[in-house]
Amino acid sequence: MSGADFPALLARTGPLPLARAMQLGNARYYATRDPLGHDFTTAPEISQMFGELLGAWLADLWHRAGRPPVRLVELGPGRGTLMADLLRVALKAGLEAPVHLVETSPPLKALQAQRLPGVHHHDDLAEVPDDRAILLVANEFLDALGVDQFERTAAGWALRVVTLEKGRPARRLGPVAAAPPVPPALRDAPLGGVFEWSAPAQAVVAAVARRLADRGGAALFVDYGFVGPALGDTLQAMPPGRFSDPVAALGEGDVSAHVDFGAMAAAARQAAPVTVHGPVGQGPFLWALGLAQRAERLKAHASLTQRAAITAAVARLTGTIGGLFQVLGLTAPHWPAPAGFG
Repeated sequence: MSGADFPALLARTGPLPLARAMQLGNARYYATRDPLGHDFTTAPEISQMFGELLGAWLADLWHRAGRPPVRLVELGPGRGTLMADLLRVALKAGLEAPVHLVETSPPLKALQAQRLPGVHHHDDLAEVPDDRAILLVANEFLDALGVDQFERTAAGWALRVVTLEKGRPARRLGPVAAAPPVPPALRDAPLGGVFEWSAPAQAVVAAVARRLADRGGAALFVDYGFVGPALGDTLQAMPPGRFSDPVAALGEGDVSAHVDFGAMAAAARQAAPVTVHGPVGQGPFLWALGLAQRAERLKAHASLTQRAAITAAVARLTGTIGGLFQVLGLTAPHWPAPAGFG
């Protein structure tokens, strides 16, 4: 089913909670195209340095953990760029392991298979064999999994739903929630205040935490977001400016919301006895991993034009993007503390 068919789906289902509508809309959007570099650009596509530094992060931690048998896992691997850059460094450090990509988009699976021959594809983390520790990365994955919005009304906290209006998806107030997940500190918010809650993202983080506690390993989540709880409507559509309301983009664009890393950290701790690291800003994290040194090494063998591009990439990774993105790390019990978190 194409993105244009999403209104027809909504006409059949009736009003849907925003999180469910996002899941269905994004599934249709990604099933029909490769949006990277066209509708938006992610950090791995900006510079090879991003993936290389994450590869060094994993290899360093793996060495200090005693070099156990592991599986490399990426959630939402895009074109495979991040994993390709990561592997280039990891292999040089002696880290050889089966590569597992959790991806549902047929076009992206095809691109990943071209770039990374021999990888194993899965529709869900649960399909990845659980016989070894895992080293997992997820860059800009949690933000698109779906978020519910609750709005403070005179009658209580009402769930926002997506319904069909004049042939287009639109947000409207649904029923007042009997037990909204709004923290006590925010329940007396002003009328019109919005609280976002991503049960799907928290479920993924919790599942990763349980896998780490059972089998060992580490995970790294990188995404734009904040450390909550907090109020605010962060729903957005990519490419920006194409849609006046992000909900109108369902099925036709990437619809996402900022990740509450406070909630993600809490979900991990509640699910299993893992150690949570951060969150910290992407900029400080990459500086701590040696971004400046890596950039200088690349410049040493580059043309003037390439040097300028490297400088611009560093600025984007640590400035424009680095100021918006957060990094959260998880490690299994008895694993060493990872680099980059102070």
